[in-house]
Amino acid sequence: MRLIAELGEADRHLTQRAASRIPPAIGRLLSAVEEAAESSKLWCGAAAVMSAFGGRRGRTAAVSGLAALALAQLVSDGMGKQLVDRPRPPKEWIEHDEVEDRPDSSSFPSGHTAAAVAFTATVAPTWPLAGALCSVPTALLAIERVQSGAHYPTDVAAGALIGLGSAWLTRHLPLLLRQWL
Repeated sequence: MRLIAELGEADRHLTQRAASRIPPAIGRLLSAVEEAAESSKLWCGAAAVMSAFGGRRGRTAAVSGLAALALAQLVSDGMGKQLVDRPRPPKEWIEHDEVEDRPDSSSFPSGHTAAAVAFTATVAPTWPLAGALCSVPTALLAIERVQSGAHYPTDVAAGALIGLGSAWLTRHLPLLLRQWL
């Protein structure tokens, strides 16, 4: 019980610090990344560019990245948010007006983070340069979800774990199926 209380206190402290310490220009950049990632537009665009200019490697990375993203969204939004009805961080913790522009759904886990991490972690082994490029908006998006007051840090961490699990499963499921069949 004490660990849960300490985790809750750490969530509160980190959320308040992130919301108050980001300079306005960085906040606008984070908001632009979040807007681009809304409805997976950013990742679909990245997949289109990889498919168009990356040859077979690009197409493989794009398809596997989108598959992992879909799995992560299914797990985070389709299951996680339904099972854990966690309210968003309190508005009074957030010192800027972005807090008014957040979803009404459960805060846990961060679906944006799950999708971004799944896509990036799946693309990176196939095409390291593309993975490195995708890691920048992925990190910015994770920061934005806390800075905007949409999520607690633990929501973002859970989303990242879901994304990593989805990436692992997407990359290894074909091999596992071949072994079992």
